[in-house]
Amino acid sequence: MTIPFLRPAKFFLTFSTIAAISGVVLLIVPGPKLSIDFTGGTLVELKIPSSATKEDLQKALASVTFDTGEGIGSFSISSTRSQTMLIRLRDLSNEEHLALIEHLSTTLGETDELQFTTIGPTVGATLKRRSLMALAIASVAIVVYLAFAFRKVPRRLSPWRFGIIAVVSLLHDVAVTVGIFVLLSHWTSFEMDTLFVTALLTIIGYSVNDTIVIFDRIRDNVLTQERNEPFAAVCERSLNESLTRTINTVFSTLIMLFALVFLGSQSIRWFVLTLIVGCIVGTYSSIFLATPLLVYWRKRD
Repeated sequence: MTIPFLRPAKFFLTFSTIAAISGVVLLIVPGPKLSIDFTGGTLVELKIPSSATKEDLQKALASVTFDTGEGIGSFSISSTRSQTMLIRLRDLSNEEHLALIEHLSTTLGETDELQFTTIGPTVGATLKRRSLMALAIASVAIVVYLAFAFRKVPRRLSPWRFGIIAVVSLLHDVAVTVGIFVLLSHWTSFEMDTLFVTALLTIIGYSVNDTIVIFDRIRDNVLTQERNEPFAAVCERSLNESLTRTINTVFSTLIMLFALVFLGSQSIRWFVLTLIVGCIVGTYSSIFLATPLLVYWRKRD
């Protein structure tokens, strides 16, 4: 039994285009909530006493005055779990840091500091630039690699098409994943950090691997296809032959990732959730986006 993947291709291509454009637009407006990795500043994670509330912590922070007569300025608080709070604020010196913790312990009761991180604005800007460079270099490298790997396909297909379409597919995956997490950053405590960029690079690798498996099957079938067999029929057959492997791969990966969500550390939970979304979107694009694009490009010749 074969499944007709290419018949609803126009619907999926339209849906994918809208989803990818929406992701890019959301990246601009309203834009993501960036962590201090990119913006610079101080991040303090505290465990406050059970008798204290988030409102008590806000009042305590607002009442801080350092020896210089300066307060902490603007700040934001988000709760990660019961009685554990994340505070974002301006850069603090070591003396201000110690004074802040002492003030909170005096005002709220015994307060445990779980994490203290300070990153300067220059470092944040450098990380942002290097993250974008990493994504760009990975994309170019994939095009070149696939053009080389598929150099033996018939000249009418052009090996560069395989590389370009694979990159279009993975850029779609990145755009959709980023769009989803931009929305989540405004509804939850999620902030885009370097770990999120690491997850995007991992998604790129996973997505292009899935796409290459299908493209490799197309290449083999093109070289052995029957005379006058349409290219679309070859691609349809290749998708069906690759389907079992693709489903087995994504399900085995998702089982491990969901285990990490429920059993892993809180600090990597958003990273793992990003991988889950990316795996699902990457599997979708390999089947319903990359191959139909290859067929439509061939038809235009």
